[in-house]
Amino acid sequence: MKDVLKRLGIEEMNEGCSTGKNWFSKGEIIESYSPVDGKLIAKVKSGTAEDYKKVIESAKSAYLYWRQIPAPKRGEIVRQFGNKLREKKSDLGQLVSYEMGKSLQEGLGEVQEMIDICDFALGLSRQLYGLQIQSERVKHRMMEQWHPLGIVGIISAFNFPVAVWSWNTALAWICGDVCVWKPSEKVPLCSIACQNIWNEVAKENNLPEGISCIVNGNYKIGEYLTADTNVPLISATGSTRMGKLVGVKVAERFGKSILELGGNNAIIISDKADLNMSIIGAVFGAVGTAGQRCTSTRRLIIHESVYEQVKSSLVKAYSQLKIGNPLDEKNHVGPLIDKDAVNNYLKALEAIKQEGGKMVVEGGLLNGTGYESGCYVKPAIAEARNEMAIVQHETFAPILYLLKYKTIEEAIGMQNNVPQGLSSAIMTQNIREAELFLSFAGSDCGIANVNIGTSGAEIGGAFGGEKETGGGRESGSDAWKAYMRRQTNTVNYGDTLPLAQGIKFDLG
Repeated sequence: MKDVLKRLGIEEMNEGCSTGKNWFSKGEIIESYSPVDGKLIAKVKSGTAEDYKKVIESAKSAYLYWRQIPAPKRGEIVRQFGNKLREKKSDLGQLVSYEMGKSLQEGLGEVQEMIDICDFALGLSRQLYGLQIQSERVKHRMMEQWHPLGIVGIISAFNFPVAVWSWNTALAWICGDVCVWKPSEKVPLCSIACQNIWNEVAKENNLPEGISCIVNGNYKIGEYLTADTNVPLISATGSTRMGKLVGVKVAERFGKSILELGGNNAIIISDKADLNMSIIGAVFGAVGTAGQRCTSTRRLIIHESVYEQVKSSLVKAYSQLKIGNPLDEKNHVGPLIDKDAVNNYLKALEAIKQEGGKMVVEGGLLNGTGYESGCYVKPAIAEARNEMAIVQHETFAPILYLLKYKTIEEAIGMQNNVPQGLSSAIMTQNIREAELFLSFAGSDCGIANVNIGTSGAEIGGAFGGEKETGGGRESGSDAWKAYMRRQTNTVNYGDTLPLAQGIKFDLG
């Protein structure tokens, strides 16, 4: 890992703030410990209020330059950034895996998402289309165009330490915005590696400081961003609790926000499903990233006629899971992010029993050789009721709840009857069930899938959810519009001034 860190420009002690060339910071030290083995990876100095102000001033100046660069040329810079990521994919993927704790394949996959969004943004840089609108007035033309917002503040979570930042940044850049990133203090080294990669691109293209900025630190940095009128858009990923604080603060100053918050995702397994596919989708969704994805499968809503069969298959599949060092590709499940996450997992197991749930696959903490970090836990399965408080709550850990249904309408109702609304899926080979699930009377989530699980969204589609998930959209489709402001224009090319709605205004 030392060689990986060196190639990514990470030292034993690192400054936590950058505007594109130099690094600086005057704050307290953040120590990054790996949940894989509990070892100290490196240290980072966090930013102060003074450092934050320096970053914002740099970003304000850079925006005046960057917005004037034609969008396709901004796209060319993003293309170069994507190519740098290709060169450093192995190293950055290993760092993501080691610092966050997800499997190496997932770490590499996260970097691939960064590359994919750069490719997407490159093409989009020539497609920031407006509209031609028909005017009711003679010799008038109406149109709609889009302008950049300015500074985009990005607050990211630990579970996707690099990909979610890139979803926002690549789109913001081609739209003409500049970015200030407040990464999770649980994974600061991943952010420093990304900024170092950008700094190389900026230097090679003689770009000014401030197009990509980073301020490492605790929640105080997030508070500076959300309260700052210099930052018209905040994109925040994290818990619903955090999102409520951010959303209110940004709304108070009439700013815009993209909120990507909690998920309580379910797969409906129909009696008409391919059960082999269903088990694969359910297990990966529940244990991938040790249950620390916002799209992780939390609930299985199973038709009563196949319930026992599915339960038996799940128990067998869970018995084959290998838990251990995520850098070893033979292992399926790595550690939770830290001891706090472990404690929340253990509390959830206790709550299941207290509320009358029945454990099907017992959970618990893993100790001994290979588990020295104290962050490894057993994926658990429990029979439960949808209305149980613990089931309604999102626990960021590998706990799967089994629920039983009789009719498809009942299943959809159970799926929707939680506060969150991110991802959902149905496993069925019946077209009527599939179409009902996707209809206005079906899933109320931002993502609804048929015959695939709740995890694994592609960057081509807009990503986000409803209700307590926040309503934001990132990544593909027309999510770019969130990073720009809409302007309606009317041009009169005639020699008179007719008014709308036939209004007469005669000065004679």
